[in-house]
Amino acid sequence: MSRRYDSRTTIFSPEGRLYQVEYAMEAIGNAGAAIGILARDGVILVGEKKVTSKLLQTSRSTEKMYKIDDHLACAVAGIMSDANILINTARVQAQRYTFAYQEPMPVEQLVQSLCDTKQGYTQFGGLRPFGVSFLFAGWDKNYGFQLYMSDPSGNYSGWKAAAIGANNQAAQSMLKQDYKDDFTREEAVQLALKVLSKTMDSTSLTSEKLELAEIFVEPSGDVKYQVCKPELLEKLLVKHGVTQAATEST
Repeated sequence: MSRRYDSRTTIFSPEGRLYQVEYAMEAIGNAGAAIGILARDGVILVGEKKVTSKLLQTSRSTEKMYKIDDHLACAVAGIMSDANILINTARVQAQRYTFAYQEPMPVEQLVQSLCDTKQGYTQFGGLRPFGVSFLFAGWDKNYGFQLYMSDPSGNYSGWKAAAIGANNQAAQSMLKQDYKDDFTREEAVQLALKVLSKTMDSTSLTSEKLELAEIFVEPSGDVKYQVCKPELLEKLLVKHGVTQAATEST
């Protein structure tokens, strides 16, 4: 039955569904997982890097974590070429706001602006939805640390802990069980690594398969975005005893 209604993003099925948008969400389910956790002193983002071939030259920059502004970063799951367009759009919007008002753009305002762009691609003929989901982590003076998740439909919502990408349902249920409101960043990292180790398809976690980024406020009052170096990430894996393989490799 769906075949009669799934050729356009602008055609509703009799049940009120937009199949092309749903298919875009399904595409994200095959992408590398990403987890975001809100702690009382920061926000943690952890992502799974898909190593497709030993011959592939690994990127010197991060593959799943992107800095949008000094106070805002995101983790990505889905089609990276689509993500690059949206990330560049978000960076331009953030800089325009800073230029106009001489202060950083509020986190939710930027997320909403980007989701308006994504929603437009579900409403006009001749366009396809962006096949990418985001976890936005940031800090602003109004609401402090925040974590938002957005999907190809243009919807976004605030979360204390969220997962996107492969096996996100299993990861989400584990986060629901183990998350506590008074988590520190270190405890949030421990939980994120534990959830990924149990939901990732690969048998062992190593620093080559993971990326970890944090947003926190320094004692000076500046917001800092920091990506964890591979050597430190390897030590964290050993410290939290996530996998036997990680322990053997050190």
